[in-house]
Amino acid sequence: MPLFSHRHPSSSAIPTTINPKTSKPSKPNFIPPSTRYPLPLLVFSLISLLIGLSGTIFAISAIRRPKPVPVFRCGRSEDTFRAFYSGSGRTRGDDNGALIDRPKLLGFVGIQTGFESGDRRAALRSTWFPSDPDGLLRLEQATGLAFRYVIGRSKDAKKMAQLEKEVDKYRDFMLIDVEEEYLKLPYKTLAFFKAAFKLFEADYYIKADDDIYLRPDRLATLLAKERTHSLTYIGCMKKGPVITDPKMKWYEKSGHLIGNEYFLHAYGPMYVLSAEVVASLASARNNSFQFENVQQ
Repeated sequence: MPLFSHRHPSSSAIPTTINPKTSKPSKPNFIPPSTRYPLPLLVFSLISLLIGLSGTIFAISAIRRPKPVPVFRCGRSEDTFRAFYSGSGRTRGDDNGALIDRPKLLGFVGIQTGFESGDRRAALRSTWFPSDPDGLLRLEQATGLAFRYVIGRSKDAKKMAQLEKEVDKYRDFMLIDVEEEYLKLPYKTLAFFKAAFKLFEADYYIKADDDIYLRPDRLATLLAKERTHSLTYIGCMKKGPVITDPKMKWYEKSGHLIGNEYFLHAYGPMYVLSAEVVASLASARNNSFQFENVQQ
């Protein structure tokens, strides 16, 4: 018997390899999305784009826009001299050349004038009052005093046009918000002190007429002296009889309340008030003065 039996395994023991046919996978039914967007989304996107463009244009225009020229006003009252220097770009202010909103002064002098006083202003400009803005600035720097012609407004368009030409030429006016009329001089005086106090930080405020010859250096020396009282008045004083006759020019309707004689009051073509006195006037109502040159 042979040691080894060479038997072939049965065909049933041989594993059969099945090679199934590889079938292609079926393609899914794919529907491409629609390229049309909803109308509300389009409208929102368009509005957002317009807002963005508008903001960009505004920012660019704001950067390139020139700075507005400051106008130095107190209500409708205006200092044309400082407005001129702010618009011209010249140095007039602190050490850095910046304009000061309320410059510090030894004194502010308001020359009271009117529409019919052009010849008087011309006479002053040909003598002691500077005739150009640079000269006015040099005088202020030398003495510590600022000078302006003080004038109200008129309903006459021709008068206002003439005044505007003079303002453009000399730039030495303070325009105050009061009607320029002789019978309203007390209200003009009060309006002047109010505007001057808010536009200038001065130790003294001076009211002067436009028919005087002034020495600014002597006035500065007088004001620079030390005084023991902060409530100061420098000028003439007077008192006189109360006119009770209706036929006379200075008839006083309230004469029976005043008496036979006016009380002692400020008077004259020029007088000086300290800052503390003017501060109290600046807080007063417009009807605090009833008569010219009478301080209550």
